[in-house]
Amino acid sequence: MTQHPPGIRISDADRERAAARLQQALAEGRITLDELEERLTVVYAARYAADLLPPFADLPGGDVVGQVPHAAPVAPLPPDRPLVLRTGMGTLRRSGPWTVPPRIRVQSVMGSVILDFCDTTVPAIVDVALELGAASARLLLPDGASADLDGMVSAMGTVRSKVASSPVPGHPHFRVHGRTAMGSVTVRYRYRVAGHRF
Repeated sequence: MTQHPPGIRISDADRERAAARLQQALAEGRITLDELEERLTVVYAARYAADLLPPFADLPGGDVVGQVPHAAPVAPLPPDRPLVLRTGMGTLRRSGPWTVPPRIRVQSVMGSVILDFCDTTVPAIVDVALELGAASARLLLPDGASADLDGMVSAMGTVRSKVASSPVPGHPHFRVHGRTAMGSVTVRYRYRVAGHRF
């Protein structure tokens, strides 16, 4: 008896697109961090398009496979509202010319967070609140910027700063505070090696 295949096999791009949809659902408050981790496990283990249906059964939107990503217009945040960035086990990165508000809140369980402030306009004072589990957070500051990390509380993680802690006239100042359980927080300028900065 001939067995029919369970469906169309999916690609790595399909899995990444599905993971991005789940990250968006987390950012919108539709699912929790625990639910995100459970659903990402299913997504990255998926082999066929049908395997991607269960993680999205209770979420709005159509078929994940075959969707063409499009850029949605981003509305400016109200001045009293922080920019909230969340990731479960993935990588969250902001670099290049991105909009930096005066207040940023970052939540991550086991992911990697990189906030690069070097190639964009930065307010005079930026308040960054970090809520990290076993995640790592790296803040890359423009030359001359300063950062106060006295408000960071670490259980078994590490908190390191390689920049000045007192404000420098004419340069941005960052107030970094929050908690990390077993993660790491690093604040530094970009390295320069053979003409390259990273």
